[in-house]
Amino acid sequence: MSKKKIVFTGGGTAGHVTPNIAIIKEMDRSKWDIHYIGSKKGIEKELITQINIPYYGISSGKLRRYIDFENVKDIFRVLKGCMQARRILKKLKPTIIFSKGGFVSVPVIMAAKSLKIPIFIHESDMTPGLANKISQRFATKIFTSFAETKKYFPEQKTMVIGSPIRKEILNGSWEKGRSFLNFNTYQPILTIMGGSLGSKKVNEAVRSSLKQLTGKYQIVHLCGKGNIDDKLLNIPGYKQFEYINEELPDILAATDIVITRGGSNAIFEFLALKIPMVIIPLTKQQSRGDQILNAKAFEDKGYSLTIEEENLTNDSLISGLDFVMSKKENYQTAMSSSEQGNALQVLVDEINKYL
Repeated sequence: MSKKKIVFTGGGTAGHVTPNIAIIKEMDRSKWDIHYIGSKKGIEKELITQINIPYYGISSGKLRRYIDFENVKDIFRVLKGCMQARRILKKLKPTIIFSKGGFVSVPVIMAAKSLKIPIFIHESDMTPGLANKISQRFATKIFTSFAETKKYFPEQKTMVIGSPIRKEILNGSWEKGRSFLNFNTYQPILTIMGGSLGSKKVNEAVRSSLKQLTGKYQIVHLCGKGNIDDKLLNIPGYKQFEYINEELPDILAATDIVITRGGSNAIFEFLALKIPMVIIPLTKQQSRGDQILNAKAFEDKGYSLTIEEENLTNDSLISGLDFVMSKKENYQTAMSSSEQGNALQVLVDEINKYL
C-alpha cells in the first residue's frame, strides 16, 4: 500500500509551528509521507528542517491591519506565493493540508482550494487571527483551542478540541530538572519564558527586580536570542538561557511558578502541567490583542494572574508573584478540574480518516 501525502503549513512565530511538530511526531510514517510549506526565511524553516521533514519555501506577504505601502507590494508577494504553492501541491498531490495559521498559510490554503484538496485549520487563540479569518471559507474542518472561539467560525464545520500539547513536555523529571540547573531542593523555582525571541520589557522587569526575586526564588530565565546579560552570569540562583530545547520538560517539571507571555500554545502547556502562571500579554500596540483575551480567559477560570504590560513595575511583578505563590494550591486545584481533551490525539485521528 502506497503512503498518503500530507502537507503542513504555518509560520511566522514558533507558536504557529510547534503544534504542527507535535502532530507530525504522532503520525505513522509508514502510512503518511509528510511535507511542509513555509516562508523562505521564517522560524518555521529552521524548526522543521531539524526534524528532517522535506521543506518548501514560498513567497509570502505580511497581513497588516493598518495602511502601509508595503500592503500593495504584499498583494503581489501573496499572489506569487499562491502560484509557487500551487506548483508544489500539483507535484506532491497531497491527500490533505493541515494549517496552523500565520500569513504564510494563506497562499497555501488558496492554492489547495483551487486544487480541491481537503483543508484542516486549527486556531489557538480566543479570537481568530487574520490568516484564519481569510482561510476559514476554504477550510473543510476547523478546530479551536477555546470554546469561546467557535462563534467566529461556521458552526457545522468547527470543533472545539483544546490545544495540541507536545507529548515530551509532559514527561519531564523534577530530579533531572534541578540537577541540570544545579539548584537546591528547598527553594521554589521561578521560570520566565518570553517567547522564542524573548521579551525586552519582561526581561528588564525581571532583571531590575533580581535582588528581591533571588531572595525568594531560584530563577530560570529563558530570555531569547541575543539577550543574555553577561553582567549577571555569576548571580547565585539565577540561570540565563537564550533558548532551551531538550531539557525544557525537566525544567518545567521542577518549576513552581512561571512568568509568561499570553501565547496560547505556551499557556495551554503550563495548564496541562498545572504550573500557576503570571501572564504578561503583549499589548494592543504590539499585537491584535489576542494575548490579552487569552490571559483574561485563563484568569477568569482561576489558572493565572494577569499583569498588563503598561502596569508592569518591580512592585507589581513581585506582588503578583507573591500572590500567586500564596494561592498556589487554589490555582492547581482549578487547573486539575479543567476539561482538557486530548487535542493531539483528536487531530491525528481526524487526519487518519483520510487514509
